[in-house]
Amino acid sequence: MPKQKIHSGAAKRFKKSASGYKRKSAHKSHILTKMTTKRKRQLRGTSAVHASDKVLVDRMMRAN
Repeated sequence: MPKQKIHSGAAKRFKKSASGYKRKSAHKSHILTKMTTKRKRQLRGTSAVHASDKVLVDRMMRAN
């Protein structure tokens, strides 16, 4: 029986934490010169995955 594979796109975007999954904010990859400093500062850091999306992320990150 072959092993289950983790969704490679999800593996790059989510990290497992004690309470669920951590994720980074979107819109912070390129063309940042036109974005205000305040906006870039607010997009810094991580936040938790919403409860309604947790089931989908769990399924993509399965490691059986």
